[in-house]
Amino acid sequence: MKMISKIAKVAFGLVFIGSAVFGQSLADAKKAIDAEQYQKAKGMLKNLTVTQPTNDENLFFLGWVYLIQDYPDSAKTAFTKGIAVDAKSALNYVGLGAVALSANDNSGATSNFNTALSLAGKKDDQPYLYIGKAYLLDAKDGKFPPAKANAAIDALTKAKTVNPKDAEVQVVLGNAYRSQLNSNSAYDAYQAALALDPKSPAANVATGVLWRYADNFEDSEKQFQAAIAIDPNYGPAYRELAETQKTEAQSNIKVASVKIKEAVGNYKKFLSLTDESVESLLRYADFLVNAGDYVTLQEVATKLSKDASVNERIYRYLGYAAYENKDYPAGLSALNNWFAKATPARILPRDYAYLGRLQVATGDTVKGVANLKKSAELDSSKAEDTYREIATMYSGKKKWLDAAKAYDELISKTHGKPLLLEHFYEGYYYYYSFNSKNPDSTLLVKADSAMSYVIKIATKPIPETFLTRGRIADLRDNPDLSKMQGYAKPFYDKYIEVVTALGDAATAAQKRGLAEAYAYEGNYAVYHDKDDAKAQEAFTKAKEIDPNNKQAAFYFDKKNGPATPTPPATPAKPKKTGTK
Repeated sequence: MKMISKIAKVAFGLVFIGSAVFGQSLADAKKAIDAEQYQKAKGMLKNLTVTQPTNDENLFFLGWVYLIQDYPDSAKTAFTKGIAVDAKSALNYVGLGAVALSANDNSGATSNFNTALSLAGKKDDQPYLYIGKAYLLDAKDGKFPPAKANAAIDALTKAKTVNPKDAEVQVVLGNAYRSQLNSNSAYDAYQAALALDPKSPAANVATGVLWRYADNFEDSEKQFQAAIAIDPNYGPAYRELAETQKTEAQSNIKVASVKIKEAVGNYKKFLSLTDESVESLLRYADFLVNAGDYVTLQEVATKLSKDASVNERIYRYLGYAAYENKDYPAGLSALNNWFAKATPARILPRDYAYLGRLQVATGDTVKGVANLKKSAELDSSKAEDTYREIATMYSGKKKWLDAAKAYDELISKTHGKPLLLEHFYEGYYYYYSFNSKNPDSTLLVKADSAMSYVIKIATKPIPETFLTRGRIADLRDNPDLSKMQGYAKPFYDKYIEVVTALGDAATAAQKRGLAEAYAYEGNYAVYHDKDDAKAQEAFTKAKEIDPNNKQAAFYFDKKNGPATPTPPATPAKPKKTGTK
């Protein structure tokens, strides 16, 4: 009896263990993938590939998780095994096509997708669904090229035709429309999904994201709360709620501190529901980059870097965080690591921007500017900000000509905008580039042209444009003051008029400029008009406004001398002034 009892206990134990293993179905694994519990899903799928070695779908979904996590080589291995198990496995051919897409191999992707569709059953919508997902998965830096979005929409529309009752197809189709800002079609698709499956947390979350795109934060949060009510453990709802609160904080300073705090709390909740895996922490790192929390980003990135098997992407975050926290050598080392380890397809325009900033910060301006320009070339939407950053960097180093050229490039790459301030600084720095070491008169022509444009377009007078044009015109005048033509006089006259009208609102720099203008008027009266009364009146005003004005001081020091005063050389160019 004891022996029978022992056998029974052993058998019971085997049954218990077996039930735990076999109780994890493919459906459970897919649910975990949908909830972004990727580590959990991988564990289930690896188990299923052992217990059900001839099931090609297990291998496809294992490969799909690897692909989502940015491990294309592991994904390809799984898909290839799936085809070895079943040569007619349509889904695994879709997987190989998705891997090809991630490597920018469009012809390889198309070939594998076509093979998959030739093997798919007439009523099987899954290959079309995952082809659509593959195109959307191939977004770079959150951006979906129209051609790929359209390819996704085409595949998903065919999936909908094959199976009109598949709610997941409608959700993904809505995502494809949303990626192209086609909000009406996206909303219709999400509503269709909810009609088919009212308990779909994914459809509720997708609708909430759509509302966020419209800055309707209240309705957006309601949709996420609806998803959480359906499934309190549905991680994506917390993540998107966090993203929405972060976006609201960035758009409304009054609620910023509260919303950021809530956002971080909800993101941590999301992490707790996704096992705080390396992949989830990497996603958290993306959130922190967009939230501008570089202190926390450096903490998370440093923690992740201690994992020997960490995704190379961690070097990106280490580089970004180190730059923002002013640890430039460490940042440059990290980003150099990222560029060395990542395939070209994984490099983002923003990576080039940060590499460029770090190179500039560590003294390699030439390479740094080249990489900043590379980032602008790859992402034209950031070109204006990037060239403005380059110009600001050069002006900070007092490299006036380089700053002027940067503004020139900025203007040439931006159409449909007046860019008054940019034209002003373009002209301002071209003017400052002209000197005894670089007496290129074309610089003055460019400077004057830019200032003329600003004067023409500005809705109200900008004093500094007239002051700068006056200085440029004076440089064109005869250096022999006795033969003075007075080219600058109209501009100095206008500057006096505009600044005088400002009254007490004029800045200290503008008042110094006013003294300069009156001093010019004084010289004009002396040498052109031969009118000492006017000269004394003008120089008196200059001295009253700015007792340190050298030309006024020279005039009064020499006024009672035996000869007509000869003023000192053109005064040193005043310090940079801002526009008003």
